[in-house]
Amino acid sequence: MNPPDANAPLPPAAGNHGRPSAAGEAGPAASGGRRWVTVRPPQIRPTVTYILIGLTVAVYLLQMASIYLSKGTDYPAEWGMKANQEILLGQFWRLITPMFLHSSSSLLHIAFNMYALFALGPQLERFYGHWRFLILYLLGGFAGNVASFLLSPEYSLGASTAIFGLIGAQGVFLYRHRQMFGGVAQRALVNILVVAAVNLIIGLSPGIDNWGHVGGLLGGTLFAWFGGPLMQVEADVSSPLGSPGGSLKLIDRREPGAVLAAGLLVGLLFAALAAVKFFLA
Repeated sequence: MNPPDANAPLPPAAGNHGRPSAAGEAGPAASGGRRWVTVRPPQIRPTVTYILIGLTVAVYLLQMASIYLSKGTDYPAEWGMKANQEILLGQFWRLITPMFLHSSSSLLHIAFNMYALFALGPQLERFYGHWRFLILYLLGGFAGNVASFLLSPEYSLGASTAIFGLIGAQGVFLYRHRQMFGGVAQRALVNILVVAAVNLIIGLSPGIDNWGHVGGLLGGTLFAWFGGPLMQVEADVSSPLGSPGGSLKLIDRREPGAVLAAGLLVGLLFAALAAVKFFLA
């Protein structure tokens, strides 16, 4: 489920074209003297990923404390889970807060979601950057809760809506850069599709809000397609050819304005879909 290790050497630079060739091409002796080079990826600490994990765990501990102190009532869940009737009465925060809440009766619920965030988040945040990754996570969660609000009458909570947004974004990243990372990316992309399909099938089981998963997947995919990174390889003038760290680096060609526009587009799209239910109620 993880993208290829961006610290590993990319395929050999293609002659005078100044870009990496497809993976699996012949080495220097059989390719006209071309040689393998190391491309320096973005060096970003996954701060937002760790903050999201810490915040979600803190909220879960607050849920446990509430149950203990009130002798059985989970007030954070009562006030924040996705509840259609309450949303229709104007409690719009319930389209956001469920992604930070988890079932107090199952430790596996939060454990699985936080493991998935820990596995997916750092690699995506490396290429997305802090703020764009945060937008991706929140949009995935919001889109999933909107889909659940529209199509499921049940109460729901959990970070899986946002996690499916990350899965969709990772799939888009691998697809867009499949030539850059070669066969490694293609295998990882197949793995992502299988993971998404299997989890959606499992989501058909009773008690699982599969519409939230579908909505999160769509929200994350849309934002990643229109606002995700577009990586290109450029010469690193600060590092001489052949030096440790490589003579090439990855540059994101996506304009900040396009990222903002994509975030607004996806957010407004799902907000408009949520508004439809108010007219139909």
